[in-house]
Amino acid sequence: MREEIPDFLEILKVLSKHKVEFIIVGGVCAVLHGAPVSTFDLDLVHSRSPANLTRLTAALGELKAYYRGRATQRIKPESGHLSGPGHQLLMTKSGPLDLLGTIGKGHDYAALIEHTVEQEIGDLRLRLLNLDALIRIKKETITDKDKAIIPILERTLEEKAKKGH
Repeated sequence: MREEIPDFLEILKVLSKHKVEFIIVGGVCAVLHGAPVSTFDLDLVHSRSPANLTRLTAALGELKAYYRGRATQRIKPESGHLSGPGHQLLMTKSGPLDLLGTIGKGHDYAALIEHTVEQEIGDLRLRLLNLDALIRIKKETITDKDKAIIPILERTLEEKAKKGH
């Protein structure tokens, strides 16, 4: 059985079409900053305001999202699931999507927004966590995977500084 290649751009397009407020974090964030890392899912911190949860739920419906890791069940995320600080590990028709209420030591959308940059990809204007903040938050809750990635992120940050970015 062949694995489907995730289409993270398609997920981002659908979320943007529905005007969902989110911040790209994790591996895709690192890649967009120029870090040479691999990632297998799209990690987003979403605003948990009622209006945004309504838009997010509609977008997830279009993406045919359901919870990963449930062999025989395809449980669809609902607004109530998405309103908490936890992590929602989803599969969509375009690939894996992790929706995070908070990251690190309790950093939510409102706390992270001032540590973001905007980046244009095609006709999308996307908000991603700045590299300094990404490194700092990974250090807060360091995992074995983070131990390998943090030096790469720090080197990427140094290279960007040299180039004046």
